[in-house]
Amino acid sequence: MPKKLTIGDLERRKEKIEIEEELGEKLEELYDIIMPPGTPSYIMYDMIEEFELEPVERKLTVNIVECDERNVIVLRGKLEVVKEAEQYYFKEMKEYIN
Repeated sequence: MPKKLTIGDLERRKEKIEIEEELGEKLEELYDIIMPPGTPSYIMYDMIEEFELEPVERKLTVNIVECDERNVIVLRGKLEVVKEAEQYYFKEMKEYIN
């Protein structure tokens, strides 16, 4: 059964086009790692330096007590690099917690 087009699909497509026009590049090959609030800044700096990721600010809906829209830091890069950086992030956070 074919997927039905929804208003949400159109809104996401419009947002993507607006972002591409703003940045002047295609976003199809770029992926984001969302840095949870409270992540130590030295871990983010290390990830940016080691994996050559681009720090970007995004607005996301966060459900803590009330549904709230917040600015969060994301690190953007190619899929393979983002996957490696994600593994690095988990390793560093384990060491930080212990």
